[in-house]
Amino acid sequence: MRLWHENLLPKLPRQQLLGQHRECCALRGNGWGKKHATVNYVFQHSPYKLYLYHMKVINEMKRRGYQNDVLWEDPHYRGKTCPPFSDASLKNKHKSPSNPIYPEHDQQYLQACIKNLAEKRISL
Repeated sequence: MRLWHENLLPKLPRQQLLGQHRECCALRGNGWGKKHATVNYVFQHSPYKLYLYHMKVINEMKRRGYQNDVLWEDPHYRGKTCPPFSDASLKNKHKSPSNPIYPEHDQQYLQACIKNLAEKRISL
């Protein structure tokens, strides 16, 4: 799974948006730090960036009328079986978020995401 370019979140079909929520939950939980080729870059940043990205996903879900467990709206929360993130691990928590949240989500990444979706027969 991948994290879609954040500019695509409002355009994603239901299945991809909800899948993105599940992926964020997994990465914030037991998946944190587990290598996976398409998301390794996430672990080079504070988990707070993943929280910020996840909140964009959650806000888009809410905009569409979907519900989520509000526990995920706490940056420390990692799921029912993981200890919470500490404030120290959430460094940059009080710093303004960059735009895009992940510097890896550049124009080239955006085009790669669009191509990936097109291969799934999803036209945005």
